[in-house]
Amino acid sequence: MKHVIVILDGAAGWPLDELDGATTLQAAHTPNLDALAASGTVGMARTVPAGTEASSAAACTSILGYDPVADRVGRGAIEAASMGITLGPDEVALRLNLVVLADGEMASYAGGHITTAESREMIAELGGKLGDATFAFHPGVGYRHILVVTGHPELLEAAYTPPHDISGRSIEGRLPSGVGADLLLELMARARPVLEDSSVNRRREAEGKARVTDIWPFWPGAAPRGLVPFARLRGVRAALTSGVDLLGGLAVLTGIDRLDIPGVTDGSDNDYAGQALGALAALDDHDLVVIHVETPDEEGHAGDAAGKIAGIEAIDREVVGRAMRYPGPLRLLCMPDHPTPIETRTHTGDPVPFVVWGEGIAHNGADAYDEASAGVTGLLLDPGRGVMDLLLGD
Repeated sequence: MKHVIVILDGAAGWPLDELDGATTLQAAHTPNLDALAASGTVGMARTVPAGTEASSAAACTSILGYDPVADRVGRGAIEAASMGITLGPDEVALRLNLVVLADGEMASYAGGHITTAESREMIAELGGKLGDATFAFHPGVGYRHILVVTGHPELLEAAYTPPHDISGRSIEGRLPSGVGADLLLELMARARPVLEDSSVNRRREAEGKARVTDIWPFWPGAAPRGLVPFARLRGVRAALTSGVDLLGGLAVLTGIDRLDIPGVTDGSDNDYAGQALGALAALDDHDLVVIHVETPDEEGHAGDAAGKIAGIEAIDREVVGRAMRYPGPLRLLCMPDHPTPIETRTHTGDPVPFVVWGEGIAHNGADAYDEASAGVTGLLLDPGRGVMDLLLGD
């Protein structure tokens, strides 16, 4: 028996007036997901425990079958692991976004959609001017990077606001605060003139693109003590494909093999078909593959309903459709990790719809895949890590 998990990151949401009261999942044309629902088990899963930040770190940890509270690893440390950064006992890793601030507002949490090549050059400039025995800058993908701070464990206790939570809103009261925050605020201030003089910014301005104005640290994490390897926990060998470091980091920390598939990105330019074909090929020597697609979440953060719908439809057509046609005994789980409503442009901790389909999976009455159809079945998995039990169970 083979198993496939498709994570439609952030695909769930709330009803929208512009869609006549439908959610983006309901408005999307998803014949393959609907077909799974019409013969599989559909329900809701609470992937973000009460009192836990509604982040993909907690939600995807749940989907992989771990406890996001007991097995918690700070997201900065997860993404650091993905990038091959080994943290010392006195080091804290923070996610570091390149952002655009204008008139005291978060104009772009994504650095004006800066490319990976541009941002890597910019991070090198920052590291050359500001890197020292305390601060180390590590380039990631797109606008997402890692700052490692040595000798300041108190940063784990400071308060942070993810920049995508305040897109288009004032940053007043949202800067790092509390114990240790002054260290980061000083670094942020020192970074501004470096960015102002950046050769990358000069080129971007000449091309009519937004200039990156600031760095924004958040999501701290310390060296993880180690999670039980997935193969030992579940008895199956797994592989994973994703365009973001968070999922790559979770794979590293749980011993799941990472797939290097050309064309896999974190946005709408993702090669959906290539990602699906590469993942399904990995089933030749794995029992389970995880296909994580970031697009719906990115479009949700951008407040783009049409873009989010297009991303959901691409996943249904190119990924889910191919997985359903796998030539052999298969079980398939499809679900978002968390909602990213268009109205809020950020994550919420609401339960998300899931569907499990395939060999030995009973139909429980749904005829479509969306939030409302899943809610009507009355099946709620709380805690949400129960979806892995359902997928792998007898």
